Amino acid sequence: MTTTRRTLLIAGTAALAAPSIRTAYGQGRVTLRLGHLANEQNVWHRASLHLAEQARALSNGRIEVQVFPNETLGREMDVINGMQLGTADMTITGESLQNWAPLASLLAVPYAITSIEQMDVIAAGPIGQQINAEIIGRARVRPLGYFARGPRNLTSNRPVRTPDELNGLRLRVPNVPLFVAVWQALGARPTPMAFGEVFTSLQNGTIDGQENPLALIRSANFNEVQRVLNRTEHVRSWIYVAISERRWQQLSPADREIVAEATRRAQAFERTLFMEDERTLEADLKGKGMTFVDSDQAAFAARARPAALAAVRPEARPLLEQIISIRA
Repeated sequence: MTTTRRTLLIAGTAALAAPSIRTAYGQGRVTLRLGHLANEQNVWHRASLHLAEQARALSNGRIEVQVFPNETLGREMDVINGMQLGTADMTITGESLQNWAPLASLLAVPYAITSIEQMDVIAAGPIGQQINAEIIGRARVRPLGYFARGPRNLTSNRPVRTPDELNGLRLRVPNVPLFVAVWQALGARPTPMAFGEVFTSLQNGTIDGQENPLALIRSANFNEVQRVLNRTEHVRSWIYVAISERRWQQLSPADREIVAEATRRAQAFERTLFMEDERTLEADLKGKGMTFVDSDQAAFAARARPAALAAVRPEARPLLEQIISIRA
């Protein structure tokens, strides 16, 4: 990694040394409602609770961040709409923001990002800042920090080491045109399907495989109907901790500084949890009988990238080419 990128990475990830926070005495109490889709065991939820603890500590108890997991404030799109209207304050969100800001689609492009180090360089650097600016301007949602996401891997009942070994594998994918286009180019038969239908479809043989991060593979018990985890790691990405721009503008400068610092600390906390969780999940799935196979990621990437470039929105394509060219 170059000195410039290393500096960028350190600057972009959460600053562990406490800055000079000017606690605003004499101001009223502030309550922020943070709703997200993860369950209570998920590292995103635990990091959100850490954010709340830090905001409370930095403000001497004056700023309260209330965390609502399991979509209790509504589904992701509902919460985003609420943030724009002023009925919700914060959430954890990613490529769903492309409904307003096309550049947000770059958060989930197969084989655009191939390492967590590259992800940090992009998310924390000029490209990430450009994506952030469009999200703020068009979606009226302000990213304050980001959490890591586990790479998506392919599960099946036979090893898949190269794209040729897909050989028409009937594969469940989310209803995302980009994913469909890429898996078709790789040689699979992608089938968009609701997540809740996947286990039964694998069980009865309607589909042969699916692709998801380790956390979802484990929580959905796919190990009971899939024997092999092919380490394709085809999507690596980040997800934003974001606040309503409307609510952000209502905060005093001192309170903005406190909330931003609390988010930076939560980002660092989440990264530690994330790395530990990935190791624990792999060990757990292996213990439950899944075999991990190292796929030829370079071969997958070479075949996937032309399809990915063709499938993204034209306005996002130049930035995607820059992302692919960066190697941390």
